[in-house]
Amino acid sequence: MGARAYRAAGDLGRAIPLYQATLAKRERVLGPDHPETLISRGNLAHAYQGMGDLGRALPLLETTLADRERVLGPDHPHTLTSRNNLAHAYHVAGDLRRAIPLYQATLAEYERLFGRDHPTTRVVRSNLEAATRENAVIDRASNDGEASFNDRFSTPAPEELRVDFRSRLRESP
Repeated sequence: MGARAYRAAGDLGRAIPLYQATLAKRERVLGPDHPETLISRGNLAHAYQGMGDLGRALPLLETTLADRERVLGPDHPHTLTSRNNLAHAYHVAGDLRRAIPLYQATLAEYERLFGRDHPTTRVVRSNLEAATRENAVIDRASNDGEASFNDRFSTPAPEELRVDFRSRLRESP
């Protein structure tokens, strides 16, 4: 059974070693910049992300995007896919300050190249809208928390006692 089949079956524990082996072989035989190698790197990153291992997924996604921009160009469909995948990983990680600009850039390129009604353009737009809504909720909660704190205390708290409500909200389950 191949890595894709294991991933489709939800068995990422078996898929990941196969993705790792495929990536290593493609890097050795085809080189690190070959489009098939870049696909393998993206597949491995996706599998790591599926397991919740963003610590391994994010560097691979960042490298894959940078390499695709350099090798294929910034508006190649595979580059746009990599940009959306990285934005999504940042989104999942709660790093909306990185996710939103990537979604915006990806959406602008999809609209320019494929039009507003292309199915992938709609997916990217939906991703951007979700991230923007989440960011607004966090901002609102952060502002409400700060206002509540300021209403209770006429003298601002010392810097070491201040709470960063934005990061606390992202940490909550």
